[in-house]
Amino acid sequence: MATQTYLGIPRHLLQWQPTIDTERCIGCGDCRDFCPNDVYALDEAANKMTVAHPLNCVVLCDKCTSACPQEAISFPDKEQFKQTVRELLKRLPRCACSGGRA
Repeated sequence: MATQTYLGIPRHLLQWQPTIDTERCIGCGDCRDFCPNDVYALDEAANKMTVAHPLNCVVLCDKCTSACPQEAISFPDKEQFKQTVRELLKRLPRCACSGGRA
């Protein structure tokens, strides 16, 4: 399987994924039902939602926050994240074959 990237940056280097406040989460599954990317799963033992597949989260998407009736989902600050992306773009080598990033 091909490595996921965002603007040529390997996805695993980007810390963009939801965080669930387990004190607020009621395990309703609305986030799982809303997100088409299989990011969430129910921890049946705790009856709480978990971020089961964080790398499936689309970079800069935070639409699932509106699906949570308990406001238990949060994301990193977008402006701070964008600054991190700019810094990574400066540091990562470019791939000579395609003009993209390695």
